[in-house]
Amino acid sequence: MADLENDIHRARLAVKEELEALLYHPSPAVLSALLENHAMDAPKLCILLARKDLPTEFLEELGARKALLKDYSVKRALAFHPRAPRLVGLRLFRDLYLMDLAQFALSPSVAQELKRYAEEQILTRLPQLPLGQKVTLARRGPGRVAGALLAQGHAQILPLALNNPFLTESHVLKALAGERVSTNVVQAIVNHVKWAQSYNVRLALVRNPNAPLATVLAFLPHITVSDLRVLVEPGIIPQNLRKYLEAEVQRRMRASKNQSA
Repeated sequence: MADLENDIHRARLAVKEELEALLYHPSPAVLSALLENHAMDAPKLCILLARKDLPTEFLEELGARKALLKDYSVKRALAFHPRAPRLVGLRLFRDLYLMDLAQFALSPSVAQELKRYAEEQILTRLPQLPLGQKVTLARRGPGRVAGALLAQGHAQILPLALNNPFLTESHVLKALAGERVSTNVVQAIVNHVKWAQSYNVRLALVRNPNAPLATVLAFLPHITVSDLRVLVEPGIIPQNLRKYLEAEVQRRMRASKNQSA
C-alpha cells in the first residue's frame, strides 16, 4: 500500500523519463494521478491512450477534463480507443475531422451504434462539403455515405459511389426510392455492371418512372410472375407501362400451358 501511495504521489509530480515510465503503470489510481500532472502534454497523453488495457473509468475521467482535450490529437486518440465510454465518444464526434469520422465508421471493432452516429455526423455535413471531399467520401467512405452521395446525382460522383466497396444493395435501393431521384442516377445504375444484375435493383428500376422504357422491357423476362402481378396493381407503375407487364404475364402463362401440354 505504501508503494502504491508513493507511486500516486510520484505520478502527480514526475517529469521527463520518470513521467514517461509511469505512463505504463498498471494501477488505475496512478493513471488518474497522472491527469493531475502539469507535465502531461498531448504527446504523452497520446502515448498513454495507445494502451488498449486502459480502464473505462480512467477514459471517462479523461473525457471529463476539457483542459486535457484541447489538442485535437488527444480527442482523436480518446474517441478511437476501443474502451472509450459511449457518451464520451458521442461528445467527441462533433469535433472530429471529416475523414477521421469516416475512418471511425469503417473500423470493424467499433460498436454499431457508434458507427451509425459517426455516419450521421458526416451526413449532416454533406451539404456544406466541397466537391473534392465528396469525391473522396464517394470513393472510400462508408456505404451509407456513398449511398447518400449517389442520390445527389453529381456526374463526377456517380461512378465513384457505385464502385464504393462498402456500398450495399440496400443503399442503392434507398437511392432509387428517393422522391427526387434524378434521371442520371437511374441511368448510372442501369449502366452499372454490378448493380444492374441485382434482381432487387432491377425490380426497383422497373418501378421507377425515370427508367428508360428499353431497360424496363429488357428486365421484364427476368422478373418473376408473382412480382409482375404485384407491379400491375393500380398506383405502382405508370399507366403506359402496365400494358407491357400485363403482356409479359400473359406470355408466361401461355408458355406454361404449352409446356404442360
